[in-house]
Amino acid sequence: MATSDKNKNEQTLSVESRLKSLYELQTILSQIDRIRTVRGELPLEVSDLEDSIEGLNTRIANFRQEIEDLRKKTLVEKEKINESQSKIATYKAQLDNVRNNREFDLLSKEIEFQTLEIELSEKHINEYQRVIDNKTGEIAATEETLSDQQHILAEKKTELEEIVSETKQDEERLREQAKALEPKVDSRTLSAFKRIRKNTRNGLGIVYIQRNACGGCFNRIPPQKQMEIKMHKKIIVCEYCGRIMIDPELAGVQ
Repeated sequence: MATSDKNKNEQTLSVESRLKSLYELQTILSQIDRIRTVRGELPLEVSDLEDSIEGLNTRIANFRQEIEDLRKKTLVEKEKINESQSKIATYKAQLDNVRNNREFDLLSKEIEFQTLEIELSEKHINEYQRVIDNKTGEIAATEETLSDQQHILAEKKTELEEIVSETKQDEERLREQAKALEPKVDSRTLSAFKRIRKNTRNGLGIVYIQRNACGGCFNRIPPQKQMEIKMHKKIIVCEYCGRIMIDPELAGVQ
């Protein structure tokens, strides 16, 4: 029953009234689009900043883990040095009790080997320390960048909250107005209009003639077609971009 009443109501709507209501609907939806565009850029910026901050925190954590690993390696090298020094002390003590040159040569070689081991460990320790110093410097620089990013993120979030707060009521009011207009357009034309809007970059589903051209794609409209559009006898679309066309007078444009 409701569907039948709806069809009857749609049949009583003239093409002129449908076009006029459709253009008014487009005007309201364009205002909503502008609100969403202004607000839509900020969430993207906030999301990018959050990703950047997460990346910086991960980088700092990796640096700290690398430093921790290097410190563990440093302790291992220091332990090697202690072992070598202990061996050298033992070998030197044994030198006092050698019985022949062969034993003396063997002990001397062991002392020389352990001395080289100490030098190698010290070299590793110095290398580790250089890397630790570099990583520490990188952590400081990254933490400074992180602090700046966190500060910017806080500002962007505050700005976004303010814009959402300011525009929420306007958007809701406009949506109610748009919803009230939809019954004034037949379902077939309304469905086509929404499909066209979805497929266009600027969200324009209906446009008026500008300087003898389509207001959407700016391709020239033949005089005969312009005359048909001004007569409001049927819904006419641009043969180039597919947008519904309306004459400026009906659209209320001077």
